[in-house]
Amino acid sequence: MLELGIVALTTFFVTVGPVDVAVVFAVLTRGMDPAQRRAMAWRGALLATAILLPFALFGEAALGVLGISLPALYTAGGILLLLIGIDMVFARSSGGVSATPDETREARSRTDLSVFPLATPLLAGPGAMGAAILMMSRASGDLAAQAVVIGALIAIMALALVCLLVAVRIQHWLGVTGAHVLTRIMGVLLSALAVQFIFDGLADSGVMT
Repeated sequence: MLELGIVALTTFFVTVGPVDVAVVFAVLTRGMDPAQRRAMAWRGALLATAILLPFALFGEAALGVLGISLPALYTAGGILLLLIGIDMVFARSSGGVSATPDETREARSRTDLSVFPLATPLLAGPGAMGAAILMMSRASGDLAAQAVVIGALIAIMALALVCLLVAVRIQHWLGVTGAHVLTRIMGVLLSALAVQFIFDGLADSGVMT
């Protein structure tokens, strides 16, 4: 149970990217009133949580209706997370855990960033959605384990909210170089977790014994 909790926390931390999102949020809200930034941070974090929880709770069942097996989910999810991890290692912007350049340009013209791009795709992006389904599938049939995964998700979203509330300080402290260093470290961890998911999927499918 402890191992599952650590893996869930690590996976959600990397795919949600609270620190990276805070740096982007600080840049996009430069010049805004502090009260307005705080309100957007709260709305964005709550909306992202509301998006990710249904994926965690009902994602596996929805895939079952579509005839997608757990080994296929592990393998496909692992490949998706591996691609995201590789982008993170090379500090490349992708739509998996961040807004694309076009989305960022559109966001700069908005006065309320809480829904787009903050809630999605920055906090609740494809990587985080896939991770939520993957982690809950690993706890399938065990209510205590599922509670651990949900608790880990909520804990990371709470951390994301804290990071957003102090986003300006984080940006000043880390700078661009510091943010890229952290992203690369997290990318290595995510890549390792992704490969493990792929191995588990292949083993469960009988392709690899």
